[in-house]
Amino acid sequence: MHEIVNWIVETVGAMGYLGIFIMMFLESSFFPFPSEVAMIPAGYLASKGEMNIVAAFIAGAGGSLAGALFNYALGHRLGRPFLIKYAKYLFLKPESVEKTEAFFEKYGPASTLFGRLVPGIRQYISLPAGIGKMPLLSFSIYTFLGAGIWSAVLLALGYVFGEHEEQIEEVLHYILGAIFILIVGVFYYYRKKNKKIEEKFIEELEKNSGRE
Repeated sequence: MHEIVNWIVETVGAMGYLGIFIMMFLESSFFPFPSEVAMIPAGYLASKGEMNIVAAFIAGAGGSLAGALFNYALGHRLGRPFLIKYAKYLFLKPESVEKTEAFFEKYGPASTLFGRLVPGIRQYISLPAGIGKMPLLSFSIYTFLGAGIWSAVLLALGYVFGEHEEQIEEVLHYILGAIFILIVGVFYYYRKKNKKIEEKFIEELEKNSGRE
């Protein structure tokens, strides 16, 4: 494992920021590639002064956004029937598309933000956003924020823990769990608040109608 970690770190260092961008693009699109392979070594190299952590963050979050936009374009242009029919040729599973569709329908456009933190959802949440023709600007903002959080977490882990993989995995679970609970809590709060406002508005309309 130590030799493998060293090889990954050397590879990321040799490819530089363009390599980080490309690997995060692949991870964010339909191609199965773990983002940890790019961002954690980048954080480790930044701790040694061999990489600029801000540049690594921009490369990682930018690559994720580019990959997400690629998936968004697929969903937007090809549509659901095509993706379901030819999913296997795009390294996709029909059930993965359906799973992310259900997630998107349940949580709406904001799911493109906190969905980036959920394993199994992160790579594919852009597809239903494209199929549903979510506004491109909103999609880009939400996606960049979500990808930015994820990239920052991985960079921080690599910076603090370096090559200690077991500690990284343990801390990663706690951090992602806390972030996900926080975002879902905020989303639920505002959704509930908006629902109360709508109910009050409808109630006022009914009262006014009754008076007339």
